Amino acid sequence: MNTRRHSTSWPKLALLTAGAVVFLFPFAYMLSQSLSKQTTGDLGSVIPTPGSSGTQNYEAVNGAVSLGTSLVNSGVFTAGVLLCTLVIGVLAGYGLARLHFRGRSTLFGALLLVQTVPFQLLMLPLYVLVVRDYGLGDSYLGMILPFAVNSTAVFLFRQFFLQLPAELFEAARIDGAGELRILWRVALPMARPALLTGTLIAFIGPWNEFLWPFLVTKDAEMQPLAVSLAGFMSNLRGTVENPTGAVMAGACVLAVPAVVLFLLFQRHFTQTNIDSATKG
Repeated sequence: MNTRRHSTSWPKLALLTAGAVVFLFPFAYMLSQSLSKQTTGDLGSVIPTPGSSGTQNYEAVNGAVSLGTSLVNSGVFTAGVLLCTLVIGVLAGYGLARLHFRGRSTLFGALLLVQTVPFQLLMLPLYVLVVRDYGLGDSYLGMILPFAVNSTAVFLFRQFFLQLPAELFEAARIDGAGELRILWRVALPMARPALLTGTLIAFIGPWNEFLWPFLVTKDAEMQPLAVSLAGFMSNLRGTVENPTGAVMAGACVLAVPAVVLFLLFQRHFTQTNIDSATKG
């Protein structure tokens, strides 16, 4: 029986290995090109040779766009969106799941409707409101404000709070606890899978966001790294010796925080946890 099990696992292992190689190859190619002194575009160059690698591309792109300042801008932008998404998502999700008020179903239906509207359709009115009416161009608040409410996160937290036993909340109310205390002391300690899933959803979007920060920031000192790299590719690539390698180096720097976040919380992002965070 063990022999049959091992024989049937080999095809699955080979298929998974092939899928992993296909998935990881672009990352390996990006990293190898960022360290290459000369970019040839040859797929075989993914394997470095002695004397062909160095950190000169990182130094070149850092001299052109100031990676440190751009990373700080990306971090502030992402942290602001992450904080607003989790706070508003938890409060709104709890209210829609555990509070009974008139219009709750209509409000939840409107939430689902908002999810179907592409952000690009709202970009022009948002630009007029944020930049012209509120005067928030070239500011962190102007970048954060349109992403402060994440309807996907509200939906995720609502579904999680719905699956918690109603007896827990009734017992806390009988003991005289208010709704905010019930949320803080009863619901949130059990909402760890939903919080981790919401963190991942809220982090990836703004960290990689390009179009909205590009519209609202004209000052290079306020631009996130994705916008700075786009400006480098358009205007400054001729100022460095290996422009493709410099762009690859910038892309590696942009990818590092997301990879670190995944590695730190990898064991929490299991299928079971995500299922429990989204099951209604």
